[in-house]
Amino acid sequence: MSRQSQSMYDRHISIFSPEGRLYQVEYVFKAVKGSGLTALAVKGADSVVVVSQRKVPDKLLDPSSVTSLYPITDEIGCVMIGMPADCRALVVRARQIATEFAHEKGYNIPVHYLAHKVANVCQVYTQHAYMRLHAVMAMFIAVDDEKGPSIYKVDPAGHFMGYKACAAGAKEQEATNALEKVVKKKENPNEAETIQSAISCLQTVLAVDFKPADIEVAVVTANNTRFRRLTDSEVEDHLNAIAEKD
Repeated sequence: MSRQSQSMYDRHISIFSPEGRLYQVEYVFKAVKGSGLTALAVKGADSVVVVSQRKVPDKLLDPSSVTSLYPITDEIGCVMIGMPADCRALVVRARQIATEFAHEKGYNIPVHYLAHKVANVCQVYTQHAYMRLHAVMAMFIAVDDEKGPSIYKVDPAGHFMGYKACAAGAKEQEATNALEKVVKKKENPNEAETIQSAISCLQTVLAVDFKPADIEVAVVTANNTRFRRLTDSEVEDHLNAIAEKD
């Protein structure tokens, strides 16, 4: 299809092309990759970890205010990759969903149901011409009472699935290929092994040696089900352990 004929169908989200494509939905995935950040999540035997790049775009910014990791509830956290303002908006919506569920039901929302509800919100935005999709790829993590360590990934089109490990962002495909090898090599690693394999995988994909300020790491474990961000000193200890293995 020529660019001229394609432009007839990519002006509105709700118009299909003759080939059955929704161009605006395809464009939003490119916008997520255009963020320039890559993040991944890995599930272990008793823990689940997310690792994300951290880039401070301006020297005048306070580095502590730049993040891709967000707590939704005490037990559920997420990494959001994409346009920062859209990430913030979707985090607020996820927190609202979780708070309303807890108020109505009397117990905290399960992570799979939260991912389902957020995916529903994203999917609605693909049906109306007056709405713009959220340029966000979200990965939710928690240790579920019934399912144990859990990862759920929600894309801008409203599709969500559970994963053993997954990636999002600029190097999503490369990270996914690397994660397949990590999962195949060793299943059910302990907490330290899970954290180090996630950091090492992201280092390999990006071909850089990280400093603690270059990445953000968060973990939820069976012993401590609260979503917890690792301090720079903890990240440095894991980076040193990875360097010693190499």
